[in-house]
Order: sequence, then structure tokens, then C-alpha cells
Amino acid sequence: MADALRLCAEAEVPEGEGRRVETEIGDFAVFRLDGAFFVLANACSHGPGHLGLSPVEGGEVVCEAHRGRFDIRTGRATRLPCREAVQVWDAVLRDGAVWIDPARGRVED
Repeated sequence: MADALRLCAEAEVPEGEGRRVETEIGDFAVFRLDGAFFVLANACSHGPGHLGLSPVEGGEVVCEAHRGRFDIRTGRATRLPCREAVQVWDAVLRDGAVWIDPARGRVED
């Protein structure tokens, strides 16, 4: 990953929770579920809402603004009013930190 972006230390994201990470190129939500890390766009696809600051329930993040939900593993919307998936990146763990390749974000169907 030549253009890798360091988001945060692994220790900054407790199990079953998320963290908002602001960088010079974007705003990300980093989650830890069952020891694995997942990275989503921080902004809800429905409207205002920071996913990295929102509660996690059953593998889904519950948007703080309007209670819509997204699957943390895929970014897919799972509860109305959210209908569109949010962008996701593969998390890479290196040197005790969570990294992504910012050019490899995707939206899953």
C-alpha cells in the first residue's frame, strides 16, 4: 500500500465500538467487532449524522441523527430511513495501527 493512510492506533477503538477519525483527506468511522476492524465513511448516507460517534448494536451502527442502521462489515443500509450504503475500506493492521488505502474505497450492493 504505497499511499496508505494511518487512521488510528488499534487500542483507540474498544471492542464493540466505533471511533470518528478526521484526516486531511476525509472523515472515517473505524469499528472493532469480534477483534476485527472495519472502516466506513463517517457520514450517514441519509443526511447529517456521524457514524463513528453512534452506538453499535448487533454488528450494526445506529445513526445518531435518525436511528437508521448500517451493517458495519459491508456498509449496507439495514433500516429505514437509510436506503443507500456507505463507502467502506479494507482495514489493514500494521505496527499496532489501523490503515487503509484511500483509493480503494467501495460501495457494496
